[in-house]
Amino acid sequence: MQGDQIWAVDALQALGHETRLSVFRMLVKAGPDGLMAGEIAQGCGVPASTMSHHLANLERAGLATSQRESRVIRYRADYAGMRQLLAFLMEDCCQGDPLLCADFSEIAACKP
Repeated sequence: MQGDQIWAVDALQALGHETRLSVFRMLVKAGPDGLMAGEIAQGCGVPASTMSHHLANLERAGLATSQRESRVIRYRADYAGMRQLLAFLMEDCCQGDPLLCADFSEIAACKP
């Protein structure tokens, strides 16, 4: 439990920055194809060197992954990490009464 909580604090801290939260949402929206680092920097209006710091932070927190493709790096949301964080936050939801948490499953459902 303690290790999960420490990890969750790190993940939430990574998302607690405006730019990193925007980047994470961009990656989630991009889906499994992800985005190139330059596309992310341009989309956020942040210099590439600053963006590298933010992307590394998300990767260390287990919320993003990277893959080198020739001279560029493609980033993707780490959906397993995202699910782990959401599961941790919802672990003891509603004192075990599924009716109280029913709306959460609708919110989390993928929408076209």
